[in-house]
Amino acid sequence: MSNIITKPVKITDTILRDAHQSLIATRMRTEDMLPIIEKLDKVGYHSVEMWGGATFDACLRFLKEDPWQRLRDLKAGFKNTNMQMLLRGQNVLGYRHYADDVVEYFVQKAIYNGIDIIRIFDALNDTRNLITAINATKKEKGHAQVAVSYTLSDYHTLEYYAKLAKQLDEMGADSICIKDMAGLLVPYEATKLVKTIKEVTDLPLQIHAHYTSGVASMTYLKAIEAGADIIDCAMSPFALGTAQPATEVMVETFKGTPYDTGYDQELLAEIADYFRPMREEALESGLMNPKVLGVNIKTLLYQVPGGMLSNLVSQLQTQGAEDKFYEVLEEIPRVRADYGYPPLVTPSSQIVGTQAVMNVLGGERYKIVTKESKALVRGEYGRTPMSISEEIKQKVIGDEEQITCRPADLLKPEMNKLKREASKWAKQDEDVLSYALFQQVAEDFFKYRQAQEEKVDPIAASIENKAYPV
Repeated sequence: MSNIITKPVKITDTILRDAHQSLIATRMRTEDMLPIIEKLDKVGYHSVEMWGGATFDACLRFLKEDPWQRLRDLKAGFKNTNMQMLLRGQNVLGYRHYADDVVEYFVQKAIYNGIDIIRIFDALNDTRNLITAINATKKEKGHAQVAVSYTLSDYHTLEYYAKLAKQLDEMGADSICIKDMAGLLVPYEATKLVKTIKEVTDLPLQIHAHYTSGVASMTYLKAIEAGADIIDCAMSPFALGTAQPATEVMVETFKGTPYDTGYDQELLAEIADYFRPMREEALESGLMNPKVLGVNIKTLLYQVPGGMLSNLVSQLQTQGAEDKFYEVLEEIPRVRADYGYPPLVTPSSQIVGTQAVMNVLGGERYKIVTKESKALVRGEYGRTPMSISEEIKQKVIGDEEQITCRPADLLKPEMNKLKREASKWAKQDEDVLSYALFQQVAEDFFKYRQAQEEKVDPIAASIENKAYPV
C-alpha cells in the first residue's frame, strides 16, 4: 500500500437517478426531489446523478413530466454540486443507434440546460459507439466520463480492461468509470482491477456497482484502498438491493481515516429522513417489490443483473412457464457465449435474456429468433467482444452479411427530418429530441401537455395553437 497516495474519497449520490430507477422503476417525481435539493447541495458531493438512463423515458411515459424541465428545475436548485447524467453512447437514451447529428444535438442541449458530467457507455464496450458522444461533450465544455461495462468471461481479463482504459484515455475521456451493473466485481478482484488501470492512466477512476450480489460495499472499500477516486452511493432509504451501497454507511466507513469524506452525518440523516416516507409508501403500494431488496447470489452464478431477473420472471409468468425459470437461468450464459460474450446491460441483457426464454420454451435452440437477436448478430449494435461463430450466424441470420463498420456510419443525418415531423408539437427546441428518442411516447405526452394547458388557460386555448419554430 505504500505506493498508494491516500486522499479523501469522493462520492456521487445516485438518489435522484439510479437509486429510484433500480428500486421503484424510476417513478420518483420532480416534485418529490425539489424540496430536498438545498440540503443535498450542502453535503459536498463530487456530483449528484439526477438525469439520463431510464429517467427520460419514465418522465414522458409514466409521470407525464417534461424531462427537460426537470433538468432545468434541478439546475436552479443545485448551486454548488455537479449535475451528472448517464448516456448510452450512440443509443443516447433510446434503444437503437441514432445518427451523429442527433447525438451531438442531444449532448449540446443537455449541457446547455445544466448537465456538468456525462457518463458515456456502450453495452458492448465498442469504442466506435462512444467517440461521437465524447467529442460532442468536450466541444460543449462538459466533463466526459467514459464507462467500461464490467463483465466476466475468459475474454474479459485484466489486460483487456487495461487496454480499454488506455484507449479511452487516448480518445479524450476526462475520467473513467468501472460500471458494474450486475454486482459482479468482488472485493479482491477490485483491488487488482483498480491497480491495473491506474498503471496505464492517470485519469480519475470512479466505481459504480450494484448491491445485487451483496458485495458492493466491500468492493468499494478495497477499490478505494487500491487507488480509486470516486464511488457511487445512494441515500439509505433507496440503497442496497439492486441499487448502490448506502451513502451514510460508506461515509462512516472512511471516517477518521486518510480517506475521510468530511461529510456531515447529521445532514445526511436529515436527508434520509426526507426520503424514508417515500420508501415506506413504495413498499405499501407494491411499487417497491421486497424481492429487489435482498441479496441474490445467483447474480454471481449466472451473471444476470437484478432487473433482468425480474424481467425473466415476468416473461415466464406471461407464458405460464414459471417452472422453466432455472432452465432459462442456465441457458443465459450459453446464449451470451454464442453471442460473443456481451456485457449484460441495456440493451444486450434484454436481447440475451429474451432469446434464452425462446430457446427454452421453443424446445430447440434458435428455432425462434427475435428480431433484436438478429440485429445483434448482424452487427447493428456494434462489435461483440468475441467474434460469433459461423454456426450461430447461420442459425440466427442465415446468409445475411454482417456489418463490419461503425453502425452509425450507415445512418443518414436525422435532425432536419425530425424537426419537420415534430413541428406540430414542438414548443421548445428540446421537444424535437424527446420526439427523436421516443416518438409515440413523446406525442402522447405533447397531447397531454396541450390538454393541461387548455384546462389552465381557456382563453389561450381558444386562440389557434401555433407551435414555436424549431
